[in-house]
Amino acid sequence: MVKMEASNFKHLLNSNAPISITEAEELSILLNKYPYFQCAHALQLKGFKTNFDTRYNQALKITAAYTTDRSVLFDYITSNDFVVFIPKEVSLSNNFTNERNKTSEILIEENFVSNIDDEEKFNKSITIKTEEEQLEIGKPLSFEDNDTYSFNEWLQLSTLKPIDRSKEDEPATSKKDIQSSIIDNFISINPKIKTPDKNHPIIDISESSDSTNESLMTETLARVYLEQKKYNNAIKAYKILSLKYPEKSGFFADQIKAIVKIQNNNIS
Repeated sequence: MVKMEASNFKHLLNSNAPISITEAEELSILLNKYPYFQCAHALQLKGFKTNFDTRYNQALKITAAYTTDRSVLFDYITSNDFVVFIPKEVSLSNNFTNERNKTSEILIEENFVSNIDDEEKFNKSITIKTEEEQLEIGKPLSFEDNDTYSFNEWLQLSTLKPIDRSKEDEPATSKKDIQSSIIDNFISINPKIKTPDKNHPIIDISESSDSTNESLMTETLARVYLEQKKYNNAIKAYKILSLKYPEKSGFFADQIKAIVKIQNNNIS
């Protein structure tokens, strides 16, 4: 695979032109060598989004992990500079598909005979979307200006725990010694259970109190839950959206049915 030249990188950085999938691949090579190169991550992200690449969602989490200020990243992916262009390859592919469908329709009309066998063949020729396709699972997530909560929910999976290297040079200790040390430390502290303060406010920790504010519920958040395989949360989201936007209740109901089918398939 060809490496990206410095001049080409500068051009991408200073231009609002769409980034091709080839250029996005070249940026991947660059990032393998310089993983903390934030600008390269941002450009690669734009390239994946521009080309509707399924790697976009994962790349977004990785980019967030290497970004010092995630609010800047959010402003970037919701800005006018982060424009999604329809690549020529996709347009040509769609045209080819449309022409092929037209040809199929002509052949069906010419050879159609009104009997049961032909009707069954015709029904089989109709393309039916899978539940994953209907729910657009795997497709790039699109965040709007008011989707900060959804954005933060998506980045929960990219929270990285710092590596403690202070004990790397210490000699290995047996599990038994560690347990004994913990017990000895506990005894030396001699902890006591404090009497509960009667004036302390009671906090409701029931499941109902942990629900998402309905005002924050968006279709993007529902899709975030789907990508995270939080199917029950996604169903709840679509139910709330159905009440908020009754004109789209039919669409949301179909989404819920598709999620239930996925759940049932996973169980079986």
